[in-house]
Amino acid sequence: MYTLSDYSSMIADRVRTDAYALALRQAIRPDCVCLDIGTGTGFFAILACRLGARKVIAVEPDDAIQVAHEVAAANGCAERITFLQDVSTRIQLEERADVIVSDLRGVLPLLGNHLPSLIDARHRLLAPGGALIPRKDILWSAVVEAPEEYARAVPLGDECVHGVNMEAARSRIVNSWCKSHLKPENLLTQPRSWTALDYTNLEGANVRGEAAWTVERPGMGHGLLLWFDATLGEGIGFSNAPGQPKLVYGQGFFPWVHPVPLAAGDVVDVTLRADLVGADYIWGWDSRVRTSESAGRMKVKAEFHQSTFFGSKIAAAQLRKRAADHRAELNEDGQIDRYILNHMDASTSAGDLAHKLAKEFPHNFPKWQDALTRVGDLAEKYSL
Repeated sequence: MYTLSDYSSMIADRVRTDAYALALRQAIRPDCVCLDIGTGTGFFAILACRLGARKVIAVEPDDAIQVAHEVAAANGCAERITFLQDVSTRIQLEERADVIVSDLRGVLPLLGNHLPSLIDARHRLLAPGGALIPRKDILWSAVVEAPEEYARAVPLGDECVHGVNMEAARSRIVNSWCKSHLKPENLLTQPRSWTALDYTNLEGANVRGEAAWTVERPGMGHGLLLWFDATLGEGIGFSNAPGQPKLVYGQGFFPWVHPVPLAAGDVVDVTLRADLVGADYIWGWDSRVRTSESAGRMKVKAEFHQSTFFGSKIAAAQLRKRAADHRAELNEDGQIDRYILNHMDASTSAGDLAHKLAKEFPHNFPKWQDALTRVGDLAEKYSL
C-alpha cells in the first residue's frame, strides 16, 4: 500500500504529472464520463473535472480515498465526482466511461494486478471508441556496469564473514531485484526492447521476452537494467530510461549471480519472464554470456538462471499448503475468523458479536475491546 507521502511524491513528479495532464486535456470532451482507477488522493479525478468531464468516478481501495473526498471539496469538484472505495474489478457503472485514466505501475508496469485491472476495465467499463490513459508501455533492457548498485543489492560476497558461510542467504539475495537510478554511462550495451504492453488490445497478465547484445565496450557486467517508455496519448508520454529526467518510478536493477568481465565483441543473450501468481509477479531472468574463440566459434563465459521464486523466504511447509492435494485444517486464528464471519450479519452489532467472541474464546480475548478490534478488522475487510 502507498502512504500519503508516496501519493504526494507521484503528484510532485512534474514530468509524470504534466504528461498525464496533457493526455487528459487531449482526451476529455464536454459531457464525457471519466473513470479514474487507483485515484489515490484524487488528483487525476479533479483534473478531469476541471477539463470539463460531466461525471467522474474515482476508484481506490486504500483509505487515501478519504483524503480525496476532502481534496475534491476544497477544489469545488465534490458534486461531480463519485468516490468508490473498492477495486475496479468489483465495481459496476451505470454508463460506461469515455475516458479511463490510471497509473497502477510501480518501478515497472508489471506490478500486482495492474494488467488484469486494465484488461477488465477495457472490456467492462470503457465505452466503444473510448480512450485509455496510458495507451502503451514499452519495456527496455540493457547490460550495466554498476559496482555500487551491485554492492547495495548484493551486500554479501562469496567470502566467509568471521568464518561464517552465508551462501544460503546470498543465493536468495541474487534472485531479487531492486529499484535503482542509473545513468547512461552505466550501460555496456545499447538498449533493447523486450516486450510491449499495448493496453488497447492486451489480454494476458504474463509476459515473456528476449534480448541479445554484442558488447561494444569492455567492462564488468553486474546485471540487467529494466525501464519503460510510456505512451499516454497522441505524441504524449515519458520515459524512466537512464539519461531522462529522474522520475518517481526509478528503474529495475536485476543483478547477476556474479559480476562478469565483458570484452568488446562478447555476446549476451537474455530471456525475461514475469508471471503473475496471486497478487505478485514472479520474475525470471536467464542470462548467457559468450566470447569468441579461434575459428570464429563462441565459448560460454557465464550462464545464470535466476528467479524471484528462488529469492523467496517461504518455507517448504508453507509451499505445501498451496498444493492442489493439500487438505487444510483451520488453526485457532482461522477458527476465530470463521466464528466471526458466521455470526456477522445486519441484525448483530459489532459490540454484541465481540461479546460472543470473547465468551467463545476467553483465553484469546481477556478484554472485550480486543475482541471488538478483531471483529472490526474483519468488518472493514468483508462487510458492505
